[in-house]
Amino acid sequence: MARITVEDCLTKVGNENRFSLIHLAVARVRQHRDGLPIIAKGKNKENVMTLREIASGAVNFDNIHDFNIMPEEPEEAENAPEQSENQEVAASS
Repeated sequence: MARITVEDCLTKVGNENRFSLIHLAVARVRQHRDGLPIIAKGKNKENVMTLREIASGAVNFDNIHDFNIMPEEPEEAENAPEQSENQEVAASS
């Protein structure tokens, strides 16, 4: 796989400000650390994979917040009331 450069990312983002690019990359790395999947293909560390996402055009300033939306799993929502009821019964005993 070809090397990723900051210039590749800057051309896709459409902004020649490296400071803004760093803010975008940091926001995306935080999303990865919170459990969101990596979009780009590769086997690099999360920092490089984030730059690959930006260079491919998959991540930009317009859609970075769209990735924060994770669908809730219905199983966890259904089990939560049962667990709290069991805890209340155990606490009152």
